Amino acid sequence: MDLDAYVAAHAGEWARLEQLTRTRRLTGAQADELVERYQQVATHLSVVRTSAPDPSLVAHLSSVLARARTKAAGTRTSTWGGVRRFFLMRFPAALYRLRRWWLGTLAANVVVTAVMMLWLLDHPNVEQSLLSPHQVDQLVQHDFEDYYSEYAASHFAAQVWVNNAWVSALCLALGVFGLPVVFLLFNNITNLAVIGSIMIRHGHAGHFWGLILPHGLLELTAVFVAGGVGLRLFWSWVEPGSLTRAQSLAREGRTAGTVALGLVAVLFVSGLIEAFVTPSPLPTWARIGIGVLAESVFLAYVFVLGRDAYHRGETGDLDASLLEDRVATRA
Repeated sequence: MDLDAYVAAHAGEWARLEQLTRTRRLTGAQADELVERYQQVATHLSVVRTSAPDPSLVAHLSSVLARARTKAAGTRTSTWGGVRRFFLMRFPAALYRLRRWWLGTLAANVVVTAVMMLWLLDHPNVEQSLLSPHQVDQLVQHDFEDYYSEYAASHFAAQVWVNNAWVSALCLALGVFGLPVVFLLFNNITNLAVIGSIMIRHGHAGHFWGLILPHGLLELTAVFVAGGVGLRLFWSWVEPGSLTRAQSLAREGRTAGTVALGLVAVLFVSGLIEAFVTPSPLPTWARIGIGVLAESVFLAYVFVLGRDAYHRGETGDLDASLLEDRVATRA
């Protein structure tokens, strides 16, 4: 590495961090900048130590970083500003950029579920091979509804949240392999189709949809988002485009991390609806209306807030300042 070229390329950033450490009172924006500059310079120091360990430069950068660390620890950094930016910019932009993947996954699963349900309704012998008449009666008359009120609402909300977060996490974590995501999604909708067809055949269609739709709209959308993003992760190394396979996989992997964090909040909301709204004594139309409202808010979040953030340059990836540093070299 050409050390002189590297110093020339980054001296301004080091000087700016040093200036921030000597500023007596930092604004919220300056506090955020201090943290970002600290991360940048820490990367620079690592590069210098690895490629051209000049003792004086290492000592200088270490000193600046130490002062910045002390300053950051003693300053009220805009933590909430970072959270706000994540949910207003980065997460919705990631959802919007990857919309074709998760909307396609959603549409495919809805179609397959409908086809499976109709086929099962036309083939009652399949039901008989899966469950005994007693089990069918128990499911229709008790088990399906009791599932939503078996536990205390707060406990049930936590249970549902963890379960759905786990399924979504598996879709994202196994996405790089492709086929496991398809298997997880298929297994998920198969259960829905089988139970739905049984409830409908035995005259409980209204009961079934009245209990599924309030929370299911948002919950299943979140799962399909995870599945679609997982499949995009798989495609990132199959067809990397203008990037290398490693760069493409890294970019989509970081974006998948953004989506995973955001879906925790989305699934938390669906879990609350499932625990407190689905089993509530509200009229069916009111419970379904709440589910439709939650789904509409999510779609508006993506296609209004997310589109705006995307057109302003957000992609769902990390900020450029937090990515790997490009080492300056002499031609």
